[in-house]
Amino acid sequence: MAAQESQENSSSISSTGASNTTVTATAPSTRRRIAQNYLLFWIDASIDQTSKYCENTLAQLRTVVNDVTICTQPDECMQLLDSLNDEKVFVIIPGYQGQDLVSKIHDMPTLDAIYIFCGNISSHQQWTKDWRKVKGVHNNIKDICDALKGGIKQVNQDLIPISFVTANEIMSDENLNQLEPNYMYTQIFKNILLKIEHNQEQAMQILAVYCRNLYSKNITELNVIDEFQRDYRPEQAIWWYTRECFIYQMLNRALRTLDADSIINMGFFIRDLHQQIVQLHEQQLPNYHGKPFIAYRGQGLLKTDFEKLEKIKGGLMSFNNFLSTNTNKEVSLDSAERESTKADMVGILFIMAIDPRVSSTPFASINEVSYFKAEEAEILFAMHTVFRVGEIKQMDNNGQLYEVELQLTDDDDEQLRQLTEFISKEVVGATEWERMGMLLVKTGHFNKAEELYKELLEQSLDDYDKDIYYHQLGYIKDKQGNYEQAVEYYKKALEIEKTNLPANHPSLATTYNNIGKVYVHKGEYSKALSFYKKALGICEQSLRANNPDLATSYSNIGEVYRLKRKYSKALSFYKKALKICENSLPANHPDLATSYDNTGSVYQSMKKYSKALSFYEKAVRIQEEILPENHPDLATSYSIIGSVYMFMGESSKALSFYEKALAIREKTLPTDHPDLGQSYNNLSDLCYNMKEYSKALSFYEKAIRICEKTLPTNHPHLAVSYNNIGKVYAHKGEHSAALSFYKKALEIYEKSPPANHPDLATSYNIIGETYKQMEEYSAALSFYEKALGIEEKALPANHFDLATSYNNIGEVYKKMREYSKALSFYEKALGIQEETLPKNHPDLQAVKENIEIVKQYL
Repeated sequence: MAAQESQENSSSISSTGASNTTVTATAPSTRRRIAQNYLLFWIDASIDQTSKYCENTLAQLRTVVNDVTICTQPDECMQLLDSLNDEKVFVIIPGYQGQDLVSKIHDMPTLDAIYIFCGNISSHQQWTKDWRKVKGVHNNIKDICDALKGGIKQVNQDLIPISFVTANEIMSDENLNQLEPNYMYTQIFKNILLKIEHNQEQAMQILAVYCRNLYSKNITELNVIDEFQRDYRPEQAIWWYTRECFIYQMLNRALRTLDADSIINMGFFIRDLHQQIVQLHEQQLPNYHGKPFIAYRGQGLLKTDFEKLEKIKGGLMSFNNFLSTNTNKEVSLDSAERESTKADMVGILFIMAIDPRVSSTPFASINEVSYFKAEEAEILFAMHTVFRVGEIKQMDNNGQLYEVELQLTDDDDEQLRQLTEFISKEVVGATEWERMGMLLVKTGHFNKAEELYKELLEQSLDDYDKDIYYHQLGYIKDKQGNYEQAVEYYKKALEIEKTNLPANHPSLATTYNNIGKVYVHKGEYSKALSFYKKALGICEQSLRANNPDLATSYSNIGEVYRLKRKYSKALSFYKKALKICENSLPANHPDLATSYDNTGSVYQSMKKYSKALSFYEKAVRIQEEILPENHPDLATSYSIIGSVYMFMGESSKALSFYEKALAIREKTLPTDHPDLGQSYNNLSDLCYNMKEYSKALSFYEKAIRICEKTLPTNHPHLAVSYNNIGKVYAHKGEHSAALSFYKKALEIYEKSPPANHPDLATSYNIIGETYKQMEEYSAALSFYEKALGIEEKALPANHFDLATSYNNIGEVYKKMREYSKALSFYEKALGIQEETLPKNHPDLQAVKENIEIVKQYL
């Protein structure tokens, strides 16, 4: 019951991501790839973007910040700031707009610093003292660039990804599921990348092309990229990393945001950097004479992260990146103190106890090989250094500055050992590249996974391996909404299985089920049913009557009948599945919860909400018992229960469950994950039903940003989001705006087979209703008739949706004063309603009244 772009094949495992590094703000650019942890907005209504002055200024700014956005209106800036989640933003404001705009944007969480750009410095020095994010008044761009460099250094320091594991979370595999995804996936990425052998020349070429696309208008960095490609050697990895050029910026952001394209393209560099630290560590180890020492790091932590840190005393803390520290306490304390002045941050001085004899992570003093020759000793730790958290002490009077003691874990640390073993089981595969493919699928990076599996397929000579790769490609294409190719891949897997396996082998049933599922997603339910029945035939031949796999086949068939709106048949198959699950599985088995969910879904479709709720509650009780409190399956169940309460008219209960689901998804999923978009859609629907249209529109727009970023342009979920936004505009009386979104949705449905899909009929009905509201009755009639044509072919003769369509057409004919035609359709609607509705139902009374009205005109 889960809430329900493809790349060309290439001979190398690579990716390119073009970035338009100077953007004129009109709306958030959801598909734009960002290379750094930060952006720069230059706001000035008087900017002439065609002038030489503007061109030169942008060139100077891009030597410091790659992504510069020009905003000619303050509202554009505010909209962009509100749309961002993962980046920090620096803003340049002209003096004449300063006071007014600063007051509006100062407290926005993504804003890091403001620079006032004005010829008259003295006129702004007094009022800017009241705003802590204003970092100075400047009368030339060079000074602003110099100030930006300091801010950027601190942002990179603060945004190092950190994960926390409490001591209680390492008691069982179930608890280990609660580990933060960033910790899990960066650890797995590291383990895989360090074992993969790279063709240095080919890998360098791939990375250089990728980087040139990201920095396409940044002359300074393009020159550095050329130098990197020409001169780089593995023994220079630390030198290049500490240079803080493009490679440093990209790597930091990629590991923080789990950007698989960047991580894989930089894979050889990550390995080289790790290996150089290891080599230096081995060379320098005798210099410590076995004596522990202290390293320091000063940075800011968001208050939400600091609250997590306070709760894990005795637990583990991981820096999911390469970690820079030094032996000079005063330098680190100065960094911490600077960050303690920010309202949303806590300044932290980490005091790290390092025992060279037992450390589990290599580290090295890098002064001799660093780009910068610093006076204090800089210690660089390999990626994913894990510490045990000790004492946390307040250092000031206002709770903004703390000292935190950390101890580097050793190889014998039991908690760390269990953690490592658990993670190694998460992603399996015969080779490191196979494991990488599994990881990419698991983290939702389908385009990169597709590219990788195609490469593996091209290299494979073994039928067993090819079968796996075809299955994975089928799954990826299904997730991308490219259903034709998904079926093609699954059928290729099926050909291999038919050649190598007996006709009743369970693997064939699995493949038939997978093909059936794709046809379900396509809306081709008869084809889906055909494949599901083939799978069922194998299961009934080869499995015992109480085998859970047989229950899966019954459930699949039940799902098709539910979607075909043949609810009694659907219920029959779901009950068969439920009976097997109840007889063969433990009372708290997750498959039993799924079976309860399925049964509830039929009752919900039948509008028997109380009965549906009873099954959903049985399912969620099992899930709450066996799953971590932030597991994605719980979020799905909470969303479903919320939807039932919404349809029952219990808005406060619906809101409670929707918010529980959203809280889990915001905590555990990337900010652009489709399930997060689903949560926003659910909240939008609820706000819409509560007539809070502005709130509804805000949530729908969040959902659409995610959909447009993560889904292909013809994906059905995108159509749903367009319809939802249209719906809000319609209720606000803005019918032209509504119609534009409805037509975007229709364009998707018309391109998605089959031609008689119920969603297409719904889309025609919605547009027909909009034209009716706009009093364009001929257009309304045309769309209503298209909808009816689909429904008469796809639905039983007494289906309630047919009554609705007959009534709609009757309404239009009445408005057009063609009363005999109106009467004919009203009577058809009445015939169905008398058969399916209670005698006192308001819809029934409304049709009878309309019949009496039109009779008066005949």
